[in-house]
Amino acid sequence: MHPLDNVVWTALTTRQAQLAESLDQARRFVPEISLIGGFLEPTSRGYESLAALLNPGQTVNLALDAPYEPQPGWKLIFGTPMPQMVYQGAEVPPSHSSSDAEIVELGAADVPEMMQLTALTKPGPFSKRTHEMGAYLGIRSNGKLIAMAGERMRVPDHTEISAVCTHPEHSGHGYGRILMKEVMRRILSRGETPFLHVREDNVRAIELYHRLGFVRRVLLHLAVLRKDAA
Repeated sequence: MHPLDNVVWTALTTRQAQLAESLDQARRFVPEISLIGGFLEPTSRGYESLAALLNPGQTVNLALDAPYEPQPGWKLIFGTPMPQMVYQGAEVPPSHSSSDAEIVELGAADVPEMMQLTALTKPGPFSKRTHEMGAYLGIRSNGKLIAMAGERMRVPDHTEISAVCTHPEHSGHGYGRILMKEVMRRILSRGETPFLHVREDNVRAIELYHRLGFVRRVLLHLAVLRKDAA
């Protein structure tokens, strides 16, 4: 089994087990960290185990190998194809830009701005403790956070790049590329391989990732599910 197969379950049973809530065949990240969850297998037992971890009305994000099929006790809120991409390039070259943008480390004090930026740009689920999953970097303009990127899921020998986003008023300056290259450089320096997930309809982002050396590994399917209130 490849480390990126059943990636959520693998993360929550290996390098990020300390961030997990678990029951029988299901695990999820502590909700304040992420709304992502998974199970050993997408069986009735898997979905029942996952349901037992959630309160009625709570949601969970799943990365499935096939499109979601209706399950008792769940309501599909959103679903879309989601390629998983893996870096297969050489060492990341230093980023060259005419911009005088300075990369800054982001932490707990920056969470309100990080959540505002991700709520505006919607790069994926981001909670008040998501920054605890790995290093997050940002670019500021006049003191305001205008772009960010960071590390999310970790599995053996691999680290995911996530939350790559730029404020719409500051797009077109290559900030996403600058930040991604720095996150990639840090991951590669640890002897790990960067990977990421992206919605299939986000053509512009996929083009950027191809230019940076990422290739599509498999097609996953995002399913945002809500546990029935009954």
